[in-house]
Amino acid sequence: MSTVSHVVNRTRHVNADTAAAVREAISALGFMPNAVARSLKRSATNSVGIAVSISTNSYFMDIVRAVETACSELGQMVFLADTRDDPEIELEVVRELHQRRVDGIILAPSADPERLAVRYLAEHRVPCVLVDRLLDEDFDQVGITNAQSMGQLVEHLVSCGHRRIALVAGQPDFATTQERVMGFRAALARFHLVQDDHLIFPGNATVEAARDAALKLFALKDRPTAIATGNNLATIGVMQAIRAAGLRVPKDVAIAGFDDFEWADCFEPRLTVLAQPCAEIGRNAAMLLSNRIKNIDSERTTVRLEPKLIVRDSCGVKPVKEG
Repeated sequence: MSTVSHVVNRTRHVNADTAAAVREAISALGFMPNAVARSLKRSATNSVGIAVSISTNSYFMDIVRAVETACSELGQMVFLADTRDDPEIELEVVRELHQRRVDGIILAPSADPERLAVRYLAEHRVPCVLVDRLLDEDFDQVGITNAQSMGQLVEHLVSCGHRRIALVAGQPDFATTQERVMGFRAALARFHLVQDDHLIFPGNATVEAARDAALKLFALKDRPTAIATGNNLATIGVMQAIRAAGLRVPKDVAIAGFDDFEWADCFEPRLTVLAQPCAEIGRNAAMLLSNRIKNIDSERTTVRLEPKLIVRDSCGVKPVKEG
């Protein structure tokens, strides 16, 4: 029995002929290892859960792919659950993953003021890594330098000659959105630009909300000459509004935003964006979770990564060669 166990689990070297005989017997008997029984014995399932809002923002798919690749290399199975950015669904998803005995969870937390899912993970000592929306240094977490990166976006628009710059931000109440709004205001102050609250829409949950915000900007007597957007959904909404208002980019209004999403290079003109390092975010999250599973009480780590400014045509300057 011990020899068979060593062949199946690869826990010890077994003579090649003996190992071949065991594998032949396994094939002849149609034997399948019982993963549940093995997990009970080991107190580990070699599986992790990912709880993110896939249905409301396709941006997370790139992160999920990177997590899955890294976990596969670590010998871990991945279970993906859609939280829909709904706090109740998020809590249910986290509970279900925990009850299914995943070894740890990667979570993009919703804008839940009570932080029910996060509190559940902490109370039950579930190994967890937060991604994108950084909340609590009691958890490992991976995101980007939101405030500084928004400042870089504003700096680029200023370098293109713009002084009246608006912001159409992303999902309201998310830490990422709040940090980007703070970074926008700080950049305006740094360049001694007027902080006009009529030009700042700090939270837009949908493409439609971003479109409506941009139409209000275009209705102003002294409308902005440039718009910074807080995420891919906001960018699409602003582009829809620009078309509806009969304006042209960049002649009538410039636009630059977060996320180098699939269509950013297909718009006319091509969009200037901050490309988030999704693959790197996913890899870091997987490695942090693997380490947390091994040592639940070790010091927590926060990783902040730098996005890359990709200059194309939408701000009125000559695009630089990418890469």
